[in-house]
Amino acid sequence: MLIGFDLLDRQIVDRDGDPVGKVDDVELTCDADGTVRVSALLLGQQALGERIGGVLGRWIAGMARRLSDSPDRPPPRISIDLVAEFGSAITLKVRRDLLPDPPLETWLRDHVIGRIPGAGHES
Repeated sequence: MLIGFDLLDRQIVDRDGDPVGKVDDVELTCDADGTVRVSALLLGQQALGERIGGVLGRWIAGMARRLSDSPDRPPPRISIDLVAEFGSAITLKVRRDLLPDPPLETWLRDHVIGRIPGAGHES
């Protein structure tokens, strides 16, 4: 598996096919025998900014931390154990509502979308 080709920027969907987000970065761990494995998928602008690096990456990650409810909160993380299938999209074994919401989505929901008249009513 090539991380840059098979994982990064792939759409993540829950077990019902509802979108969760995109893979913005991955977390790697090293086993006792020296084998490097993907242990988690990282989502959100903070993870993306840290992956991009440079001035633009620091700005993206900084804005994500600033909009978060806790500036030292790490990016949302999905354990690799929750992945059911790797394909054109990454399918999870769980539903979306069991996963943490990315900080930017929470901020947008509370400060922008929630203020639109009728936004709290389902059709």
